[in-house]
Amino acid sequence: MRNVRIGVDTGGTFTDVVVVDESTGEITTTKTPSTPADPAEGFLAGIRKALPPEAGSTGVAGIVHGTTVATNQLLEDRIADLGFVTTEGFESILEIARQSVPDGYGNSYFWVKPPRIVPAHRVRTVGGRLDHLGREVRPFDEDQAVAAARWFAERGITAIGVCLLHSYADPVHERRMRDVLAREHPEAVVSLSSDVLREYREYERSVTTLVDAAVKPTMRRYIAGLSARLSAPFSVMKSNGGVLSAAEVVHQPITTVLSGPAAGALGAAAVAAAAGRPGVITLDGGGTSTDVAVVIDGEPSLTTEGTIGRFPCKIPMIDVVTVGAGGGSVAWVSPEGTLKVGPRSAGADPGPLCYGKGGTEVTVTDAHVYLGRVPPHLLGGEIPLDAAAARAGIETLAGALGLTPERTATGVLEVSAFNQANAIRQITVKRGLDVRDFPLVTFGGSGPLLACRLMDVLGLPEVIVPADPGNLSAFGLLTVDVKNDYVRTFVTRDLPPGDAGEIYAELEEEAAAALAREGFPRDRQVYARSADLRYYGQAYEVRVPAPAGPIDEEWRTAVLDGFHRAHERLYGYAYRDDPRHAVEWVNLRVSGIGPIRRPAMRRLAAGSGPPSAPPARTVFFDTWCEAPILRRADLGAGTVITGPAVIEEYGSTLPVHPGFTATADEHANLILRGAAR
Repeated sequence: MRNVRIGVDTGGTFTDVVVVDESTGEITTTKTPSTPADPAEGFLAGIRKALPPEAGSTGVAGIVHGTTVATNQLLEDRIADLGFVTTEGFESILEIARQSVPDGYGNSYFWVKPPRIVPAHRVRTVGGRLDHLGREVRPFDEDQAVAAARWFAERGITAIGVCLLHSYADPVHERRMRDVLAREHPEAVVSLSSDVLREYREYERSVTTLVDAAVKPTMRRYIAGLSARLSAPFSVMKSNGGVLSAAEVVHQPITTVLSGPAAGALGAAAVAAAAGRPGVITLDGGGTSTDVAVVIDGEPSLTTEGTIGRFPCKIPMIDVVTVGAGGGSVAWVSPEGTLKVGPRSAGADPGPLCYGKGGTEVTVTDAHVYLGRVPPHLLGGEIPLDAAAARAGIETLAGALGLTPERTATGVLEVSAFNQANAIRQITVKRGLDVRDFPLVTFGGSGPLLACRLMDVLGLPEVIVPADPGNLSAFGLLTVDVKNDYVRTFVTRDLPPGDAGEIYAELEEEAAAALAREGFPRDRQVYARSADLRYYGQAYEVRVPAPAGPIDEEWRTAVLDGFHRAHERLYGYAYRDDPRHAVEWVNLRVSGIGPIRRPAMRRLAAGSGPPSAPPARTVFFDTWCEAPILRRADLGAGTVITGPAVIEEYGSTLPVHPGFTATADEHANLILRGAAR
C-alpha cells in the first residue's frame, strides 16, 4: 500500500498535479487542460491521470488544492444578490469609501469613486451603537433587525454581509443580528465583520466582509461538489501561505482569493532556500497571467493591503503582483497603430491559434511557436500544436503593423517581457528594494520562456529554473502548514502588558480551537505573534514580529525596537529617542500554525556533460540559426549548456539565448547566467 499526498493547482489554462509518495520520496508530476466551465472536472481528470487504476493499491493521505474559483468570481465582477446590514446613520459608507480612488486625476474627469459592491437600495440599517472600546452607547434595536431580515427574505437576497460600527471591539451586536437572520431568513448565507476581519477602518472592514459573503455561496457549492466526488479528505490553499481543511474553509472563503499564486511563491521559496538563496524574486508564468512576489530571508512578503479586482481585501495574504502577461495573452493593434499584448487572454478555450481549437487571435504562445522556441507540441506530445496556424496569424499581424513576421513575433515577446519586468519593479523598486540584488526563480508553463530577456532588461544576477517548473505551484501546495490568522484592534500609545497578555491569550485560544478541529493536538500547535505599530499621526502601520513567552516590559521594549528597525529599513528613518514622535500600537495578531511533513527536495547526480550530438531545430533569436534541442532529463549536475540552445521538458521550455549559459546544479535546478556575469 503506497501512502501519497497530492497537490492540485487549477490555473486558467492547465491544471497541475504533483504526487509525493511519502514512503519512498518519489515525486510524480502531470498536467491536464483546465475546464473553466466546471473547474472540478479538470481537478478530477488531473488526479485520475496522476493515479490511474493500473497504478495499484494507493492510500491517499491527503489532497491540497489551489483554486481560482473565488478569485475568478471577483475578477469577473460576478456579484449578485448581495445585501448589506450596517449601523443606522452609516448607510453611505460604501459611497464615501476612501480619498484614494483608482481613477481620478489621470482621466478626463476629475473625481471617480469606485463602483459599489452592493447597490444603495440593498443596504439596510439597524439601530444601536458601541463606542471604540466596545461599550454600549445605545442598545441593539431588535425590531429594526427583524424588519431588515424580513426585507431581504421577501426579495430573495440570500448572501448578506453584516458590519456594525466598532464591532471589532465587541461582536455582541453583530452576533445578535446573525441570530435574527437565522430565525427570520434561514436560507441566507451570512458573513460578520467580527468573524472576517476584527480590526478597525470601517470601509475596508465592510468591503472585505461583503466580498466574503459574495464568494461564500459559490465556494460552498464548489467544495461540496468536489467533496461528494472525492474519496479522500482535502484541504485548500489560503492567501496567507497556509492551508485549511475543506470543511473549515467554506466558513472563510475570502481567505482563498490568492490561493494559486501563494502556493507558487512558497514552492519557489523552498527551492531557493535549498539552493542557498534565501532572497529571491519569484515569477509564475501561466497561460492567463504572470504572478510575481519577493522572498526575503526565506519567506515570501506578506501584506494586508491587497486588492482582488476592484475590491480591497484587508486580509493577510502573500504580497503578489499580477499582470496579464501569460502564454495566452492576446497581441493586438491599438487605435494609434502600436502593438499591445494583454491583458486579455485566449485562456484554455479556445486558446492560442496553435491549439487548433478555434482561436482567432495571435497570442504570446503563437509568437514562441513561430520563432521555433517551443516544440511543435505540449506536454511531451499530448497536445500537438498547429505551427501553420501560428505562422498565418503572425503574418497577418505583421501586415497590419507593416513589419516582417520575425520582427512582429519578437515584438510580441518583447512587449510581454516588459510587462513582466514592470510587475517585478512594482514588487521591488516601489518597496525600496534593488531588483539587481535578487536572483529570479521563474516557473510555470510559460515562466522560463522570457528569462534571458528579463535578465537583460532588469540586470538580474541569475535566473533559477526549478525541476518541473510547470508544476512548481502544485509542489508548493505540499510544503505548506495549516495556518489561521487572528487579529484584534487595540489602539493606544501606552500598551499595558496586562492588556496585551489578555488579548494574545484570547487570540491563541481561538487559534488552538481551530487547530484542534484540524487534528493537531496542543503539543503540535505553534503560535506566531505580531503587532501593527506606527508613529502617532501616521495613517498606516508597520507589522513586526512579537516574541513568544511572558508579556512584560522587556517584551514590550523588544517589539518597539523591532518597529524602529523595520520603519528605518522601509522608509529610511526612525524616531527612536524623540519624545515628540510617540509610537502607537494598533493591532495585535496571532497566526496559529499546524506544521506538516514536507517532501524532500530533489538531488541530481553528477553528469558527464551535454549530449555530443543532440538534435537541432531552426530557431530565431537575433537571426535564424540551427539550435541544439536538449532534454532536461539528460542533464546531470554540473552540465553547462551554452546558447543558442533550447532545453525542453514535459511541462515547460527554456530557450537559452546567444551569450547565456544554463548550468544544472545538484538541486536539479538550471542556473541561467549571462556571458558577462
